[in-house]
Amino acid sequence: MYIRQMFSQKPCVCSIEVFPPKKESSLAGMHEALRRMAGLRPDFISVTCSAGGSGQAGVSTCRIARFIKNELGLEPLAHITCMGAGEQALRAQLDELFAAGIQNLLALRGDRFADAPPSAFAHASDLMRFIRAGYGSFGLSGACYPEGHVESASLAADIDALRQKQEAGASHLVTQLFFDNLYYYRFLNRARKAGVSLPVSAGVMPIVSARQIERTVKLSSASLPPAFTKMVSRWQDDEQGLFEAGIEYAVRQLRDLIEGGADGVHLYAMNNAEVARRVFEGIADLLGAPKEGVS
Repeated sequence: MYIRQMFSQKPCVCSIEVFPPKKESSLAGMHEALRRMAGLRPDFISVTCSAGGSGQAGVSTCRIARFIKNELGLEPLAHITCMGAGEQALRAQLDELFAAGIQNLLALRGDRFADAPPSAFAHASDLMRFIRAGYGSFGLSGACYPEGHVESASLAADIDALRQKQEAGASHLVTQLFFDNLYYYRFLNRARKAGVSLPVSAGVMPIVSARQIERTVKLSSASLPPAFTKMVSRWQDDEQGLFEAGIEYAVRQLRDLIEGGADGVHLYAMNNAEVARRVFEGIADLLGAPKEGVS
C-alpha cells in the first residue's frame, strides 16, 4: 500500500522509525526488535539509510525494508539520499528496492560529509524528480523542519523548498524531531497558507538516556522548552527516572499532537522496542479508529 493512501483511511497515521545495524552480527537482535514493534501494529515503519549513507556500509536499508514487508506484513518507508551518490549508484539502489517490492521511499538530500564524492543532485526535490521520471511506481515522501533547516536562510525559504518537493511528486512529509509542539503548529499553519497541502507526520523522539541528551539533543538544533530542560535537570543522573520521565514527556507531546489534529505521528524509537511499546500504550486510546465511511 502507498503511504499516501493511509491518510485517507485514518484521522492520524502512526509510524515508527528505525535504523539498520552497522554489523551483520546485530541483525538477529534487530529482527527481534522489529517483531516486537510490529506487534504494536504501526501503520508503517520507516528505515533510515545504513551506516555510511544510502546502503553503502553495514546492513542495507533494503534488507531491513524487505524483512518488514515480507516477514512482518507491514509497509516499510525506505530512505534514500543523493549526497555523495552519482546517478549510477542511485539507479542501482532504486533497482534493488524495486525488485524487493518496496513501494514507498523517503527521498532526502542527506548530510554533508568530508571527502564526499560528487553528488548527482543538490536537493531532495531534484532526487524526487529523478525517481519520478525513471521509477514512477514509487510513492515519495519528504522531510520538513518545523524550526527551519539549519542551512536554510529562513523558515519561509524552507517552506518554499517544501512547495518544490510537492511539485516534484512528494505525497507525504515527515518532520525532524522537536520538543515544543508550538513550533509544529506554527510551521503547519504557515505551510498550509503557502499552499503546501501534503499530510505531515509529526516526528517525536523520547529522550530516555543521558547519552541521547549529549548526542541527539545537541545535534538536532531543536529548541528546548522549559518543561523539557526541567525534566532533564531533575533526572539526568537517575537512569531509571530519566527513562520514565522521557516516556511520559513523549506521550504527553504525542497526545497533544493527535488531539490537536496532526495528520500523523512518527516515533523516532532508536531501535528500542520497549520504548516503542511504552509510548504506544500511552496513546493507544487515541489511535486505530478509521475515518468515517472507511472500512
